[in-house]
Amino acid sequence: MVLILVIGDLHIPHRANDIPSEFKKLLLPGKIEQVFITGNLCSKEAFDYFKTLSADVCVVSGEFDEPKKYPENKVVTVADYKIGICHGHQVIPWGDKEALAILQRQLDVDVLITGHTHEFRAYEHNGKFFLNPGSATGAYTPLHTDVVPSFVLMDVQKANIGFYVYHLREGEVKVTRMFWSKK
Repeated sequence: MVLILVIGDLHIPHRANDIPSEFKKLLLPGKIEQVFITGNLCSKEAFDYFKTLSADVCVVSGEFDEPKKYPENKVVTVADYKIGICHGHQVIPWGDKEALAILQRQLDVDVLITGHTHEFRAYEHNGKFFLNPGSATGAYTPLHTDVVPSFVLMDVQKANIGFYVYHLREGEVKVTRMFWSKK
C-alpha cells in the first residue's frame, strides 16, 4: 500500500491565506508516503509545509507558479500504475474529457491527474482514470467564486487504487471513496 496526497490550486497567499485547519488536522506527518501537487502552490511556505508531510513531494507548474521552477508535467510509477501529473491550464478546452485523453495518451499513463478548474472531478474514460483534486483552499477562479475546498488521498494497492475524496462543506469535512483498477 502506498498512500499519496493529491492536492493543488492553493493560490497561497494571492487567493487564500492557508489550507483550511479542518484539512490540516487530517494531514499528519508519517502517514503520507508521497505528495502530488497539481500546481499553483504560489509560495515557498506551502511547499515547505508539504515537505513536513513527506520527503517525496512531486510538483508540476501552474500558470501562477514561478516560471521554470517546476516541470510542466511529470510521470511517476507507483506499484503497477503509471501516473501522469499536469496542472491543466495547457489543455484546451480546460477540463475537457477528449482534450485530457489526448494528454493521457501522449504521456502513456494509466491515471492522469490534473488541476486548474478548481473543481473535483474523477472518472474512467477509455479504460484510463482521470482525477482532478480540486482546490484545497477553495481559491476562487474567474468563472467561480464559490469553490468547495477539496483534496484526495490515493491508496495505491497492487489490485486497485482507492480514492478518498475530502470536501469541506459548511465547516464539516465530508469523505467519499471510490476504487479503480486497470483492465
